[in-house]
Amino acid sequence: MQPRVILTDIEGTTSSISFVKNVLFPYARQALPGFVAEHGQQPEVRRWLDAVATEIGGACQDSLVAETLQGWIDQDRKHTALKALQGLIWDAGYRRGDYTAHFYPEVAPVLKGWHASGLPLYVYSSGSVPAQKLFFGFSDAGDLSPLVSGWFDTEVGGKREADSYRHIVQAIGVPAGEILFLSDVVEELDAAREAGLQTRLIDRLDDYPMPRIGDAANSHDRVENFQQIQF
Repeated sequence: MQPRVILTDIEGTTSSISFVKNVLFPYARQALPGFVAEHGQQPEVRRWLDAVATEIGGACQDSLVAETLQGWIDQDRKHTALKALQGLIWDAGYRRGDYTAHFYPEVAPVLKGWHASGLPLYVYSSGSVPAQKLFFGFSDAGDLSPLVSGWFDTEVGGKREADSYRHIVQAIGVPAGEILFLSDVVEELDAAREAGLQTRLIDRLDDYPMPRIGDAANSHDRVENFQQIQF
């Protein structure tokens, strides 16, 4: 069935895993202590610092919270508070021109083609919605954010949980079987498939030199790039 909606991951799907790990994560890690010290009393920052403090044992100094967040970055922990704070830090870096977000060369033309044909695009990433908007807005292919009809992050649920995709289906308002989800993570695709979505495994050699094998990977149609996606 030809999809009516495209739902895509970012890291490892539209964009290189190495950009996030080698550029964005180190940038946020280095900036965290100063950012927390300078902006810790702002409501949008305080909310997330307090959430982390509660999780690690209650009242504690912001310096300890910042240290904890740096540890979570090292662990690549998918925590909503960390993702939100990273997004605020990355905002400054994008706007200063310290970097632009990486997109694989074929992605922007394909996305523009889908948009021109009337095929809506939605994004679902473990990065916060503000971080997603920055990623698309300050890309090395220019501002791609007008191509996106809606954004979802882990506040809707974990990416390996079928209920998260059911919530997204409800929010989009299109039957699950008419939504195509693109990701490089088999477990995410399994969860989306369980919720009734169509799936494609993006298996890029740049990110995965050894193609994924096994029954789980083989249960999803596999492509190496966006140009190979056929409806």
